[in-house]
Amino acid sequence: MTVDDEKVDQMLYRRILERSGLVDKVLAFRRAADALAYLKQPDCEGVDVILLDVNMPQMNGFEFLETAVAELGDNFVNGVVIMLTTSLNPEDKARALRFNVVRDCLDKPLRSENLSAIAEMLAGSSAGDERG
Repeated sequence: MTVDDEKVDQMLYRRILERSGLVDKVLAFRRAADALAYLKQPDCEGVDVILLDVNMPQMNGFEFLETAVAELGDNFVNGVVIMLTTSLNPEDKARALRFNVVRDCLDKPLRSENLSAIAEMLAGSSAGDERG
């Protein structure tokens, strides 16, 4: 799942993810509230990875996480959440990593080399490893 208000970033994510061969299906949302509504559906397919933009209008990435955890619990994602940002503020990364489901906070744009690291995080998450 990708959650980013920028159309160009969404297109880039889809292309990188589909070309990687690591992803069966990409769910793309330009509004965090729409992604949250999807996750709340009783018949929602499991989501292994959420690529979540920090800075979005209406509901930012942190508000999305706070709401998702409060309403759906820490297990609202089967795997991991990766925050993506253009912010140079180190506090954004520190704030992101305070959420148990967030495994990393990466600089935008997402690059293909990030995907292998995310796949390793996901494998570690499914094996029950704790974030170190």
